[in-house]
Amino acid sequence: MPDQEYLSVSQLTHYIKAKFDRDPYLEKVFVTGEVSNFHLRPGKTQFFQIKDDQAEISATLFPSIFKRLAFDLEDGMNVLVTGHISVYERRGQYQITVDSIQPDGIGALYAAYEQLKKKLRQEGLFDRPKRAIPKFPKKIAVLTSRSGAVIEDIMTTVRRRYPKVQLVLYPTVVQGERAAQSLIRNLQRVEQDGSYDTVIVGRGGGSIEDLWGFNDEQLARTVADMETPVITSVGHETDTTLIDYVADQRAATPTAAAELATPSLADVLLQIQRYRQLLFQRQQVILKRYREQLESLKRTTVFKYPNRLFDERRQHISLVEGRLQDAMFQGIRRKQRQIAETADHLRQNDPKEQLYRFKNRLVRNQQRLDYAMTSQLKDVTHRLQNASKQLDLLSPLKRLSNGYAYATHEGHPVLKSGDLAVGDQMNVTFSDGSVRAEIREKYEKTEM
Repeated sequence: MPDQEYLSVSQLTHYIKAKFDRDPYLEKVFVTGEVSNFHLRPGKTQFFQIKDDQAEISATLFPSIFKRLAFDLEDGMNVLVTGHISVYERRGQYQITVDSIQPDGIGALYAAYEQLKKKLRQEGLFDRPKRAIPKFPKKIAVLTSRSGAVIEDIMTTVRRRYPKVQLVLYPTVVQGERAAQSLIRNLQRVEQDGSYDTVIVGRGGGSIEDLWGFNDEQLARTVADMETPVITSVGHETDTTLIDYVADQRAATPTAAAELATPSLADVLLQIQRYRQLLFQRQQVILKRYREQLESLKRTTVFKYPNRLFDERRQHISLVEGRLQDAMFQGIRRKQRQIAETADHLRQNDPKEQLYRFKNRLVRNQQRLDYAMTSQLKDVTHRLQNASKQLDLLSPLKRLSNGYAYATHEGHPVLKSGDLAVGDQMNVTFSDGSVRAEIREKYEKTEM
């Protein structure tokens, strides 16, 4: 087939993409299925699959649409998707580009509500200790619309129950996109003021869309962080918003909220009257018991003979005085002994006495030293004289003076005749000089 023209892969894929883009049935499709292989990529395009039990299709969700979702997209969630089919040329893969997406079976708002409620519950925001509502408030802030039945119901209830309290209205947007920020701003103003005992947040009910501003995450955290106790009355008894979970009290109606925030003055006055009667009765009982105790004390010996109270004290004082005097005398005698011992010690350690003793000791030591030196000198002199005599007896010169002579040959002493031969010369030393002699003859020693 030499005349056959072949297409490149990119040309073929481009042709298929053009077919998809021009197909009117693929410009807008409605698909339902289960989300699969979703991994959140913050701030970027999201890629995942939509599948059923027989097939799956890749889905692309751009950031401009993803950031407007009112719920968190999760794996396994059944969704309703509106989009258009296109081809990703690089891979030759067809996909659905999502234009809108919502949970299948329940509304997006309800899904977002349940997801945020689960998140805040896991954080423990709903389980924190609740602030106590003051029993007798002086000043209450009310956050609701300026017009409507809510503020009228609260004012009517407060005037009836506890008219002395001061109500301050903070006009607040309670529906629409601006509701959450309006509520947050007014709660912050109340907290900064610092003079309020309680805050009432109220609205007259509505659909989940109408109440959606009360499900804002930042609003829920603001209520949880308030130091001033918060009472909510949002919607009817069956309507529950996220701030109801973090508030310190939830009321089914604005009237109930006002009743939770204030006591009934009539009930308070009645209770005071009961307490007054009970206090009077208890005082009467206590006074009666004290009178009986007083009468009993009057009959005791102490009251009849009060002077006897002092007898034991006088005796005790007398004993204490005697012990005190004894202790004083003993102390004085002890001090006197210490003074005498100190004076004797001072006399013994008088510098003059010590100098005198040291001087006498020095004289005695000098005498002992002189005596010892004299004795040692005599002993040394005597030993020297004896040594000189012994040395003189051993001196060769002493022997020479007695007729002996000293003979040497070539510098060596001649000790026997065998040291010399006939013809040898030797030196002979006498006590008065020396002579040189020659050996002419030798004679052998004969036995006697």
